[in-house]
Amino acid sequence: MSDDLDDLKHAFTRATPAPDAKRRAENLVLAQENFAMRQGTPSAVRPIHDAPKMGGFVKGIRAMFNALSSKAGLTATTALAAFGLVLITPVLREGPPVVFAPEPAVMMEAPVIVVEEAIAMDTVDDSAAVGMAISAPAPRMMSKQASRTRIAPVAGLVADAPMIVPEKDTEAFAPENTLKVTSETPVSTFSVDVDTASYSIVRSSLMNGQLPPAAAVRIEEMVNYFPYGYAAPEQGAFATSLAMMQTPWNENTQLLRIAVQGEMPEVAARPALNLVFLIDTSGSMNQPDKLPLLKQSLRLMLGQLRAEDQVAIVAYAGSAGQVLEPTAASEREVILGALDRLSAGGGTNGQAGLQQAYTLAAAMQDDGEISRVLLATDGDFNVGLSNPDALKDYIADRRDSGTFLSVLGFGRGNLDDATMQALAQNGNGQASYIDSLPEAQKVLVDQLTGALFPIASDVKIQVEFNPATVSEYRLIGYETRALRREDFNNDKVDAGDIGAGHQVTALYEFTPTGAQGQVDALRYGEGVVGGSEGELGYLKLRYKNPGGADSQLVERAIPTALEADTELAFAAAIAGFGELLRSSERLSDWSYNDAVKLATDARGEDRFGYRAEAIKLMRLAGSLSQ
Repeated sequence: MSDDLDDLKHAFTRATPAPDAKRRAENLVLAQENFAMRQGTPSAVRPIHDAPKMGGFVKGIRAMFNALSSKAGLTATTALAAFGLVLITPVLREGPPVVFAPEPAVMMEAPVIVVEEAIAMDTVDDSAAVGMAISAPAPRMMSKQASRTRIAPVAGLVADAPMIVPEKDTEAFAPENTLKVTSETPVSTFSVDVDTASYSIVRSSLMNGQLPPAAAVRIEEMVNYFPYGYAAPEQGAFATSLAMMQTPWNENTQLLRIAVQGEMPEVAARPALNLVFLIDTSGSMNQPDKLPLLKQSLRLMLGQLRAEDQVAIVAYAGSAGQVLEPTAASEREVILGALDRLSAGGGTNGQAGLQQAYTLAAAMQDDGEISRVLLATDGDFNVGLSNPDALKDYIADRRDSGTFLSVLGFGRGNLDDATMQALAQNGNGQASYIDSLPEAQKVLVDQLTGALFPIASDVKIQVEFNPATVSEYRLIGYETRALRREDFNNDKVDAGDIGAGHQVTALYEFTPTGAQGQVDALRYGEGVVGGSEGELGYLKLRYKNPGGADSQLVERAIPTALEADTELAFAAAIAGFGELLRSSERLSDWSYNDAVKLATDARGEDRFGYRAEAIKLMRLAGSLSQ
């Protein structure tokens, strides 16, 4: 009979059982599926009566030590512990697994991992589904297809436990205007854009210590984030402002600014507003910078509404339902109570939410009143219509009713920027990204009138450059707003809207004729030179009055003798900042330090500190780029 130490040695040298790769893969897939279904759903609290009895636990420890007092007992238990260590070593080499098992494991013939499936929301009526989304904490409700416990049996003494996979980054962003040769393509046409989401996304990335994705940088939205000191219109809906300066990053080119300033009617004269908050309460919204920030932001907005305005709330997750019936804005506590009861959980059925919100907004609207749907989401539509093109068509079919859609984006990680842009652009509304309460103050308080009350719709800008004075040009930004030349005169083609007091700034970088260009002139070009020697080009602006069917035309020549101003200089600094974030090769030796200096020199009054913040972000981006 061998010695006890020989037995222990034998336990160490026995072959380690081979891991079952197939079973591990199956368990991992199962864990991922259940994690996706349960995201944002709180685990049940363990009943107090189920807690272990401490007295029995102590007695068990004492009995164990009494039983193991002999040499043979100690040797045997040491060998068993060593054997267990050998078995789990391969798992430890791969990294410690995190078990997604909110319920205690159920012991059967072999160890098992228990994960409870999510409730089948499609089998619950709308009111019940919304009740689940807004109650806190949500009760466990079962339906005809409600969950059974899924059990993944695991072979061996040590389970190949499924791991929580970090949430996949599914952020999607919409690519850069190319250089145009004036003799070949003299006309540039685009829709106005008053969205500001890109700047806030850039800020969020930088404040989190990383440079933003290049495709997330839409330069026109960065430039239009800031207020400028343009003159108000003396008559009509708009005033235009032109200026020109040498391009800071290229001595051979010039920057042309074309700006539009909208009128600001008296707020007291505005019609009553019917506002439907369409709030995403899916599981992906269960983060501090999403649903909680959303609630705080809408609280700020309520203070800007008048007693005759009405508010309703629709929430959507796996299903959608009405959370608050149309309520006078003066009943602030009722509205806030409905907001406070919202909680996150389930899938993201944006289609059902949009359908119900539009239906409710139409029912609220009387003659002469304005109806708006304000969608607050992280943009992650994964149930129903989730394709941006399909969503675009759906929204386009409903904007003619007069109910416009604006989008507020919250959170990062799965922010679907392309979907948000498609919704806002085709809903005749705005897309904004809110990453903090100060940003909510800017969007929902300071600029609320412009966001909700349009002074012109389907606003298009067309510039014809004169090849006698301009050899090359490019529009900086507005990639997602480009229109065909023939779209300008077609009143059936949708374009952006301008709200009360809104400003639109567009920058063209152009090469004067005779200067060194980036494209060689054609040897056999027609050599046709039209227009006046004293004109850079000709500006046309087309728009409709709100609710109108026929457009109006505003036009003027763009003279070669234009002055520079500090507003253009600051806009140029922001545009250069955006180009740096895109890693544009056009900037050659121009740096973040150059952007900081230009922005600092042109900072001006900066009433709300937005420009000072931009300068800090430039400096931060410069450090991160190292």
